[in-house]
Amino acid sequence: MIPSLELLYEEDGLPDSALPAELRAAYGGTLGFSGPTLLTNFVSSLDGVVSIPATPRSNQLIGDGSEADRLVMALLRACADVVLIAAGTLRGSPGAVWTAADAFPSAADALAELRRRLGKPPEPAFAAVTGTGSIDPTHRALDGALVLTTELGASVLEGRLPDTAELVTLPGEETVNLRAAVGELHARGFETILSEAGPTVHGALLAAGLVDELFLTVSPLLAGRPIDDVRLGLVEGVGLLPGRRLAGRLRSVRRHGDHLFLRYSFP
Repeated sequence: MIPSLELLYEEDGLPDSALPAELRAAYGGTLGFSGPTLLTNFVSSLDGVVSIPATPRSNQLIGDGSEADRLVMALLRACADVVLIAAGTLRGSPGAVWTAADAFPSAADALAELRRRLGKPPEPAFAAVTGTGSIDPTHRALDGALVLTTELGASVLEGRLPDTAELVTLPGEETVNLRAAVGELHARGFETILSEAGPTVHGALLAAGLVDELFLTVSPLLAGRPIDDVRLGLVEGVGLLPGRRLAGRLRSVRRHGDHLFLRYSFP
């Protein structure tokens, strides 16, 4: 059964992707994007934790098993031309694939219909960013993937990836230049990019002004921060305040049970 989100607020004039009736009823309104767009999607605990690196697929734990959160993830993947992740996310999700149907299998037919209406292939493309090549080249998600890396990473991965994967060398010594990576994806015709990379890459994307929209699920759970266990927030690796004010504009608010679903755009 597909959960229904309660619409609390939505900005007028948002793009509409002509969601199939089943998905429109579940989402409670419009969802669409126009022009080259980079989206990010996170679930956060009530106290601001988005990742517990020591726990595989900790986002599911933080999300408290929310079916509505999985539905929003599936909708974003269905709208995306390519899903972008980084090495840490790949390592933390052994065996995963980043497709809409994988996020919400019971809505697979409606999600496939949405992609048909958008004129997109059955599944979004998949791209992985790694500066040093420290990824498992046998990970199933790399079949047919773009692997965006540096000269160092290329030297490590050359000849080790599936034959269907493409290795793309970009500027950067041990860290990929994300502006170049995003530019490469747009140049290949991937207009809507969904980043599901972790908070360090998210911080770098925000600092570089590359994020157009953030979809943030706020879970009612408290995660805490033990002294001996690293737990990550939404933005890691960069400092913004007090030197830089980077503020989102609230575009929509939805609710399902005790979870809130926020959509922000950035200038």
